[in-house]
Amino acid sequence: MSADRRFEDATALAQAFAAGETDPTEAVNAGLERMERLNPALNAVIHPRPELALAEAEASAQRWSRRRAGSNALDDSSDVGVPFDGVPMAIKDLGCEQAGEFHHAGARFLVELGWRGSLDSHLYRLLSGAGLISVGRTNTPEFGTTITTEPDAYGPTANPWSLDRSPGGSSGGSAAAVAAGIVPVAHGNDGGGSIRVPAAACGLVGLKPTRAGSRLRRASASTAVGLRWTGCSPGRCATPHGAGAEPG
Repeated sequence: MSADRRFEDATALAQAFAAGETDPTEAVNAGLERMERLNPALNAVIHPRPELALAEAEASAQRWSRRRAGSNALDDSSDVGVPFDGVPMAIKDLGCEQAGEFHHAGARFLVELGWRGSLDSHLYRLLSGAGLISVGRTNTPEFGTTITTEPDAYGPTANPWSLDRSPGGSSGGSAAAVAAGIVPVAHGNDGGGSIRVPAAACGLVGLKPTRAGSRLRRASASTAVGLRWTGCSPGRCATPHGAGAEPG
């Protein structure tokens, strides 16, 4: 997949799938290759899932092939609810539980326990139901309690634009993965800036929606820890085309 394609946003990538210009297998492979090359310096993705991601991408590529053979456009009724089929993303390792996947929230005692998710969370079911493919889970400070991403359990995440700087937190691993072009979009959550701070630090757009505008507003955390929102950001939606960072 060409270098500029890696920095297209999720919507443009899905449109390229629909047009047959590329396919999910190629997109996921490109993200995994970039992860393998850049992540040692970034420490953004702490739980990669390459085999599962590739299997899901191959299934998605077959669906796109059938759609194109049947002349089904992306917005046909058969595709309602799966607008991002095959688009790679990353999941923050705090919330958004995935069945069988490590889920440590930056906490050393959960690492020592080898803690894994027992089920797919409602949010992850929504994301995967929209067709997004997780390539791995990203670094976060312990329980998301600081605005830098430097957990003792996994070590610090570096900012792709300058490796001696922080990507912010607590969604710093997700922001670094997007800024480095590993994925076009990543999950984050925000109670006091945990999406907005790393998005600003990494030159991205990270949105914490108004509570009244979110269909999940009643699932927010208690006001004791702020009005937390969790969803699919930060993303590259307003970053210049091809403006990704290359560590080193």
